Amino acid sequence: MVLFFLLVYFVIITAVIEIFVVLFRCTGLKVEISRFQVISMMTGTGFTTGESELILGHPIRRKLAIFLILFGAFSLAVIISSISQFLSEGLRTKEILTVAIAVMLVFVVLRMSRMQRLLSTLFNRQMKQNVELVDLPVRDVFLTAKKDALVSLPIYKESMLHQKTLDIAIEDHERLDFVVLFIQRGNVRIRKSIYTTTLHEGDQLLLFGARDVLRSVFEHDWHIMKKRQMDDVDVGLQK
Repeated sequence: MVLFFLLVYFVIITAVIEIFVVLFRCTGLKVEISRFQVISMMTGTGFTTGESELILGHPIRRKLAIFLILFGAFSLAVIISSISQFLSEGLRTKEILTVAIAVMLVFVVLRMSRMQRLLSTLFNRQMKQNVELVDLPVRDVFLTAKKDALVSLPIYKESMLHQKTLDIAIEDHERLDFVVLFIQRGNVRIRKSIYTTTLHEGDQLLLFGARDVLRSVFEHDWHIMKKRQMDDVDVGLQK
């Protein structure tokens, strides 16, 4: 009876896993990452730090994760209790030998050279299906070194870049350790002729490069941005 209950409960757990894989997939997460993260949260393992940021950085995924963590803790208690009850009833020698023989057969099959070559081919084929960059946290894509920085720099009216092009405002920018990824202008992203495009108030530059270089080259705009942010905080506190 205990074994039947465990079997049914494992079916329930499997169904819950697949349900949440679908839910995470609906939030834009890839199926492979979704399934791995769902199992990780249910079992309480925490070694998937990089991919877990995809869950933490999304409000809907965080709420789904809370339920999974609680359900996983409850399920672990139920499974341990059921297994303890099953073991307390005692295992027959025949059952133990059956399990031992099955494990040894799996080990012998895996030791065969032909099987290892087959698995190696299969695993290498699966490895070609790499995770797309869109599913990786920004830190894993861009910020691979401590000196790297990714900055969204708004253009204000008092900015030194206002009504200028980057070619004119920044001399020898090709030799400096930074690049402008794009210009955000309202709902439009400008990716072509970035350095010859005249910048207007309200534009935002997405910059990537060495933090020290960015702060040095865009020092004036950097201070304006920080000052505006502090002013916004003060206004919010006064309200």
